[in-house]
Amino acid sequence: MTTPRQSLGRRLVRRLLTGALLGAVLGAAAAQAAPALLTDLRPVAAQSAASVRAAQSSPSAQSSAVTVSGRGEFADMRFRVSQTRDLANQAISVSWTGGVPTTFAGTQFNTDFVQIMQCWGEDDGAVPGNPGPPRTQCQFGASPTTGRNTWPGNQADDTRQVSYSADPGSYGEDDKYGAGRPFGRGEVPFKSIDGTVVTSDTQNNRFYSYNTTNEIDFGRTGADGTGQEYVEAQTKEEAPHLGCGAPVKHPDGTVTGRSCWLVIVPQGHLDLDGKPYQDRTQVNAGSPVSSTNWRNRIAVRLDFQPVGATCAMGAREVDTTGSELVSDAMGSWQAKLCGTGTVFGYTTVGDSEARGQLTDSGDSLVFTTLPVTGETRPADTITYAPVALSAAVIGFSIERQPRSDAPADVRKRAGTRVGSLDLTPRLVAKLLTESYRNSPWGAVRTTYDDGGPRLTAAKGYDWALHNPGGLLTDPEFLAYNKEFADLSVASNPSTDTDLITAFGHSDLARQVWTWVLADRQARQFLAGVPDDWGMRVNPFFSSNGDLNPTGYAFSADRDDFPKNDNWETVPPGSGAPDSQKQKMTDFHPYVDDLYTGALRTRRGDQLWKSNWDPLATPPVWKTPGPQVAGQRFMLTITDAASAARFGLQTARLRNPAGEFTAPTRAALVAAADKAKAADGVRRIDPTANAKGVYPLSMLVYGAVRPAELAPTARKQYADLLRYASGGGQVPGTAPGTLPVGYAPLPSALRAEAATAATALETWKPAPGPGGSGAPQTEPGAADGGTGSGGGTGGDGGGSGTAGGSDGGSGSADGGTGGHTAPGGKPGASPSPTAATGSPATVPVAGGITPSDPGSALRFAVPIGAGIGLLAALGAPFAAGTRLPLRLSLPGGRSLTIPRPTVPARLRGLRPPRRRPGG
Repeated sequence: MTTPRQSLGRRLVRRLLTGALLGAVLGAAAAQAAPALLTDLRPVAAQSAASVRAAQSSPSAQSSAVTVSGRGEFADMRFRVSQTRDLANQAISVSWTGGVPTTFAGTQFNTDFVQIMQCWGEDDGAVPGNPGPPRTQCQFGASPTTGRNTWPGNQADDTRQVSYSADPGSYGEDDKYGAGRPFGRGEVPFKSIDGTVVTSDTQNNRFYSYNTTNEIDFGRTGADGTGQEYVEAQTKEEAPHLGCGAPVKHPDGTVTGRSCWLVIVPQGHLDLDGKPYQDRTQVNAGSPVSSTNWRNRIAVRLDFQPVGATCAMGAREVDTTGSELVSDAMGSWQAKLCGTGTVFGYTTVGDSEARGQLTDSGDSLVFTTLPVTGETRPADTITYAPVALSAAVIGFSIERQPRSDAPADVRKRAGTRVGSLDLTPRLVAKLLTESYRNSPWGAVRTTYDDGGPRLTAAKGYDWALHNPGGLLTDPEFLAYNKEFADLSVASNPSTDTDLITAFGHSDLARQVWTWVLADRQARQFLAGVPDDWGMRVNPFFSSNGDLNPTGYAFSADRDDFPKNDNWETVPPGSGAPDSQKQKMTDFHPYVDDLYTGALRTRRGDQLWKSNWDPLATPPVWKTPGPQVAGQRFMLTITDAASAARFGLQTARLRNPAGEFTAPTRAALVAAADKAKAADGVRRIDPTANAKGVYPLSMLVYGAVRPAELAPTARKQYADLLRYASGGGQVPGTAPGTLPVGYAPLPSALRAEAATAATALETWKPAPGPGGSGAPQTEPGAADGGTGSGGGTGGDGGGSGTAGGSDGGSGSADGGTGGHTAPGGKPGASPSPTAATGSPATVPVAGGITPSDPGSALRFAVPIGAGIGLLAALGAPFAAGTRLPLRLSLPGGRSLTIPRPTVPARLRGLRPPRRRPGG
């Protein structure tokens, strides 16, 4: 017998279940409808390869270079700034023509050179017709306070110190900050963007110093009247006191980065009376921020991407992790994809760690150049999609220092930048194994006896006695780089013996070592066989265990750059006590990542802390600061994008076919065309004997396990892969484009990525016991030995560095390739996409990971939840609701809500069935 209370309970439970289900469905429908009802910000799909080429030639993809003219004494000079928009922390080139060759007073810059600085603020009205900032708001004057005996400045031309005399006797007078001071001497203050003003001791003030400034104290004009310098554009992260790139919100809701200025001050050879200096043998130029020199300044506005201003609030961040090779590209794509309503985070981790995350959890997308193989490979599907084509490079910044006996034409080029370098695998092996005599600093010293000077070696370092001191005295290096025979370099471990490398494990390091081992000469050198001139490997790196002091053979089958030599000493001449010995990791310190290696190389930052300061508390080793202008010699292993970002030259490397090739777009694409597929990933083989390829080219894949993801996440990652391989392959500097240092993917690889993205989004588990079973094998995935099909086609590439540069750009398109979908059917044609018709997005500078989303989709969840709550509350009390219920959804779709099943534990509330006749 059912009581009234039981009957009421049954009806209440049933209606609550009905209302909850109806509310959930309506909430989901609202969440789906919100983007369509508010603004559909999804990227436009299926753009043709021809459209990509058109985008590459569109104004938005064009260079933002600016050319400006000098005035007065410098009216014939033209200055070209390579990039003025969409700036992040990067290097920009400043080149000039029409100048008068620089003269010197001894080793100091005397007349006719160029000084460059970065400034903040509005036009000060000082130069009619050329708006620019006040001189008090420029980052300049941080020259060294010690060790100036080798510095090429006179502490008047490289600081904020100024002087005044009513009867000018030298250039560079100041009628404001020098006037009225004792002896007419003063300092031009520096004003920070926070309002703080530094009026004294400005040379190394609280805001910037010799080690952090980006100023160019001395830009040399060559005999032909031309010159070039690379300036590091610093954002508010590197120079908070300038505030460049700080987010500025406008009344229309858009956000831009705070603009700054690049200021160029040419120094001439005429005094204030318009006549040549009376004494041309003395250093005459004054501070560029003095009032007289400032009248000649040329200002160029710099527009920065907003730093730290990410997407609008409201959506959860979707994680991605992995290879640093994709860092610059993701930094660009992130900002553009904000407009889709999904915020993609990105964290750089080691490649093997990324694959470990993919294996262990599989709850996010990782970037990798190699597939997951072996026992760690999960049983379910891994989908791989190519997203980026870049390379490992040896970046360098080397300036010519002629020997005293060099020919006159070589001496005229002193201080100018070396543009070309050829390296063999054995030469790179010599650097990586610390085999040059000056690498273990102090292990070989010069001693004097009755027979004169001779070299003596510490115990265990006889092998180094007859080795060259560094690259510049290595006959093998000189055989391929003949101009260096007339050049010299400072003898210390921070110049031609040092190849800056990043700490940790990476596929990039493995690619380098694989290339080295593919060369017979390099293998023999590592085994202990001397080169043709008698140079031997550092035994700690010998692959011959009988020669290696550890008793074990060194293996170059690895993914790191070890520093095996256990040498330690107090550097000769340092004055440090015996207790303060330095090790090889002090002489050749690691950097944290590839980006930092490129940045340090651009700055000329010799990482070795070679100066012992006994007066510090406690006494400590200190850096001597950046290498002196005109005397830089820096080498690093980095990625092509980081090298391009900081304006480094890149070495040509000898490939297995015997060619020296540079990392141009064409060479990267040629290497990608030769890539072989295995386990779903095409790996570029650095050992392949093929013409025209750059041996350290690398393909980056986005890898994901669909079985471990919810449908929403699968769609989000599919959208990322589509954009990365579509619109994200258009070269440019604007957010969403492909940064310099990458080559656009060949069409066949773009098609492969599009196929993989579709397979990821539409993935469904195969039927099996309990409705789950083994996951399906899908296109573009590795499962049970299956991989991606199809060839890479024959797309051509243009000239210039990978991803474009100040030189030519070129295109990686040229055909549809030969992609084949599973089952032997022709695959889709290339379908790069571009986000069009969406509101202005907020760029993310320098690869900063967004923390907030941006689009009308942020309202979908609260709207859906609100409707769902109302439905859940109202449905139980709505009379006449009957299930199943058919609902109409936006876009002509419909959804049927089935009758709910009452849970077993509640079935006791159901009244018992009546027996017939009961």
